Amino acid sequence: MKAQLEPGRNMAPEHIRHIHLIGICGTAMAALAGMLKAQGFHVTGSDQNVYPPMSDFLASLDIPVQKGFLAEHLHPQPDLVIVGNVVRAVYPEAVELGRLALPYLSMPQALAHFFLRDKTPLVVCGTHGKTTTASLLATTLHRMGETPGFMIGGLVEAFGRNYNLRQGRYFVVEGDEYDTAFFNKVSKFHHYLPEFAICTSVEFDHADIFPDLASIKATFGEFFGRIPEHGALVAHSESPVIAELLAEGRARCPVIGYGEDGACQWRLLATRAQGLKTSFDFAGPDGLAGTCELPLPGRHNCLNALAVIALLQRLGFALPRILPAMASFEGVKRRQQIRGVVRGITVVDDFAHHPTAVQATLAALRASWPESRLVAVFEPRTNSSRRAVFQEAYAKAFADASRVLIRATLPLDDLPPDRQFSSQKLAETLRRQGQDASAFADTESIIDELAATSRSGDKIIILSNGGFDNIHARLLERLQAGA
Repeated sequence: MKAQLEPGRNMAPEHIRHIHLIGICGTAMAALAGMLKAQGFHVTGSDQNVYPPMSDFLASLDIPVQKGFLAEHLHPQPDLVIVGNVVRAVYPEAVELGRLALPYLSMPQALAHFFLRDKTPLVVCGTHGKTTTASLLATTLHRMGETPGFMIGGLVEAFGRNYNLRQGRYFVVEGDEYDTAFFNKVSKFHHYLPEFAICTSVEFDHADIFPDLASIKATFGEFFGRIPEHGALVAHSESPVIAELLAEGRARCPVIGYGEDGACQWRLLATRAQGLKTSFDFAGPDGLAGTCELPLPGRHNCLNALAVIALLQRLGFALPRILPAMASFEGVKRRQQIRGVVRGITVVDDFAHHPTAVQATLAALRASWPESRLVAVFEPRTNSSRRAVFQEAYAKAFADASRVLIRATLPLDDLPPDRQFSSQKLAETLRRQGQDASAFADTESIIDELAATSRSGDKIIILSNGGFDNIHARLLERLQAGA
C-alpha cells in the first residue's frame, strides 16, 4: 500500500503546537528540528537509523525520537508532520499520514514557511562547493556584526553547528538540487525564496534522480528564474554550462560573473599557497581590487571566496570590512579537516566524492604539500559514484595522488553489473597510467595496509561523503599503537 496524501493538506495550519518529523535524523531534518524547538514548538520525530552523533544531538535538545517508520508514531496526532526525503510512500507512517489527513510539509517547505519568509534569503547552489561557500558567507557576515540565520549541510566551526537562528536581515541557506520528498519531486532549492544567490558550478550528478545533464540544467535554469529582479545572481560565468544557462536568459535579475576570464566582472588573479592557507589577488568592477588571505587551500576555494566577496559587495559591504572578516574563517568539518597527526603521518578528512571535487581537493592539497606523499583513500558511496557513468572520470581525478586506495562498493540492486562502478577496474586503470593503486574488499583491509606501509611525512586523504566505517579514528588508533 502507498500513502495517499491530499494535496490540499500540504500546508501549515494556523494553530500549531506539536510538530512531528518523519526522518528526523538526517542532517537537515535534525537541524530543522532544533530550530523549531528553539521557536517554542513541541517537537517529536522518528527514523529508521537512530544512532550517534545525531541521536545524541537530538537528545541534548530533549527531542524524543522513535525508531522505525511505524503508524503508531502519529498517535497522539501532531498538528503538523514534516516529511524527509528519506521517507518512501510505502512506509506505514507515511500511509497513516494519508489516512489521518494530517497537514504536512516537506523539509524545504517547512524551512521556507517558518524561517525564510520574513528574511532576505541568500542561497548558495552548485554541484560543488555549496557547503564551504555558504559557511564562508555566514561566517564573514558574523564577523562583520551581521550574524545571519543559516542552515548549511556541514558543521560551521565558528558556530559549532549547521544552523543558526537570528533576528537579523539575512538567512544563508545551502541550496541543494536533490529532490524534495516523495510527494514533491522537485529540487529542494526551488522552495527557498531566493533573493540573492551564488551558483558555483553545474555538472552532472545525482544519477539516481537526474537522467542526464540536460535535466540538471533545466532545474538550475528554473532556479535562476526564481530570483527577483531586485535581487542578484553571482555566477561562475566562465563555467560552460552556467554560461549556456545565462545565454539562454534564464535569469531575470542582474547577473554578476566571477572567474579567471577577463570578461568576468570579478576576476581571480595570482594565487599563492601557504600550507593549508592561500593568498590571492582579485580585481572587481569600478576599479575595485585587493588581496585576500584565505584560511583554505586551493584555487577552487579562492573562487568560492571571490563569489562571497562579490555578493557581499553587492549587498553594500565594503572590501575593508569583508577581507579581515573572511581571513578569520575557521572552516567546516569534513572539508580538508585534519583529524590527527601520529608519528608524522597526517590524516585528513574530506567530503569530496564527485570526480571534479576529488580532483580539485587533491590538487589543492598537492599545492599545500608539494613534497609529501599524498595517499588518497576513496569510498565510492553515493548513488552516482556507484554507477559506471563516472568510471572514466575517476581515472583522471587522482592525478595528484602518490598512491590510491579504493574501497569496494556496495552493489546497487536496481542496476545490472555492467552499469555499476568497479573499484577494481579503476585501480587497474590507474596502474596502467603508472600510478600506485589498489582496490580493497573492506575498510579493515585498508586500515591494515595503511598501518603497515605509512611513513612519516605522509598525508592520508580520506575521501567520502559518509562515515566510512569510522576509518579516521580507527586508523589514528592503529598508527598510535604501532608507535
